Amino acid sequence: MEGASTRGVLSHLSLLEVQARSRKTQPQQRSRVKELKAEAEALMIQRDKLKAEIQTHERLQKLRMSMDKQCPREQEEEEEMDEDSEDSQLLRLMARHTHLKDLLHAHHLIGGYDIIKTHQGKGVCVSVATSYEGVCLDTYNLEIDLKPKLRISRHNVPPFIPLNSLAEQSNMQTNIRAFLDTLSRHLNAFAGRKQQLKLLKEQHKSVEVMESNVLCSILVLMLTVPREKTAVLCTLDYTDHTRCLPTRVHFDCEDKELPDSPEWKKNCHLLMETPVHTALLTMKKMGNIV
Repeated sequence: MEGASTRGVLSHLSLLEVQARSRKTQPQQRSRVKELKAEAEALMIQRDKLKAEIQTHERLQKLRMSMDKQCPREQEEEEEMDEDSEDSQLLRLMARHTHLKDLLHAHHLIGGYDIIKTHQGKGVCVSVATSYEGVCLDTYNLEIDLKPKLRISRHNVPPFIPLNSLAEQSNMQTNIRAFLDTLSRHLNAFAGRKQQLKLLKEQHKSVEVMESNVLCSILVLMLTVPREKTAVLCTLDYTDHTRCLPTRVHFDCEDKELPDSPEWKKNCHLLMETPVHTALLTMKKMGNIV
């Protein structure tokens, strides 16, 4: 009887141990189930987010293509969108933003020149803008055929700019960027000299412009010295057509000693190193001219 009783106690203890272990594993299993559910929910959220991003990207691509006017079908789809919808307005803004970023990137790659396709991609139109002292001036355009080789078909570049010579010297066929850079220097220098002449006439009524040419590479001025109203003929020679400053300054005067005086040698250096309208203003403040 004692042996049976002992076995009964041991069996009962074993059952209690199994129940205790079961109670310990159940919370662990429930915790694991919660973790798996949370992970599954996070994956579903990520999936939905990726789906939304893909749909947004596809709609942006369609909008950008319609902006380039290369896909009428997408343009019709854009027109069918609800214009009052916040999502539609946001998509349009995003498409416009990315489109402008692409244009700016291309603009940077080609050196800041505006280029658009012409003749269904068989040619391009290049715009070269000019400016002086932060003021935008004239813009010049060149239409270039791409095949069978690069060829300037039309342009509005002034005839006194040696366009064909610049194209040959820069080897436009293999390095169009170098050609455009050289042309831009010539055009901006011309625009700068022309603008200086305009400002000179506006700001210095007492200075008489005796001679100038269309390229603004020669400028002859009549200056008046306050002392005895002596007249000085000032010739500015701009032999370097890629610069706005003269390479030579010469004075003619009845007083033969005046051009060689220290004062007028300083004036000579001033005119060679400073825009003419600014140099004349300095000379007037110093009392060298009227």
